[in-house]
Amino acid sequence: MIHPKTEVRFISKEKGHGVVATAFIPKGTITWIGDPLDQVFTPVQVETMHPVFRDIIDTYAFRDNKGDFVLCWDHSRFVNHSFNSNCLSTAYNFELAVRDIYPGEELTNDYGYLNLTEPFVCLPEPGTNRKKVMPDDLVHFYQDWDVQLIEAFKTFGKVSQPLAKFIEPQYKDKVDLVAVGRAEMDSILNCYYDEGKKKMAA
Repeated sequence: MIHPKTEVRFISKEKGHGVVATAFIPKGTITWIGDPLDQVFTPVQVETMHPVFRDIIDTYAFRDNKGDFVLCWDHSRFVNHSFNSNCLSTAYNFELAVRDIYPGEELTNDYGYLNLTEPFVCLPEPGTNRKKVMPDDLVHFYQDWDVQLIEAFKTFGKVSQPLAKFIEPQYKDKVDLVAVGRAEMDSILNCYYDEGKKKMAA
């Protein structure tokens, strides 16, 4: 479920549509959280789909740390990529704003932590030498992302959290402790799906 103060807008011919903030969303706010309406498909289920539906999965779904494909039911599936994303996934099945997001600004993800099945060629972006998102980017960049998340959690309890009521019970106590500095945050690396281990096990 995407933050309620967002909407889909046309961004550009190159990007298509994206998700834009309709009000100020401060750093530390949950911007997306997994919920029971999201559809989860195993790789076997995706392989048996009609090509039209496989294309939809390839375009709009992400993979969780089990390798399953998650297709969000709402407009969160339109969140675009940025190598300097203002939202980051956590180990708790939600994303945080890692800096203030202003009205009219796009909410963005770095697709590098979404376990892509193949490299994704990106539009040029200032401030980075990265040109492609790779399926194993999480392994290479998790430490940088963890630093941003740790900083964002410092304001977690000080901002409005309209999506906090949907935090899954198995994460709730840990998230509360992390937010007040009484527990160490679990790394975003927990979101990684290791395709190589799967192939070795097979």
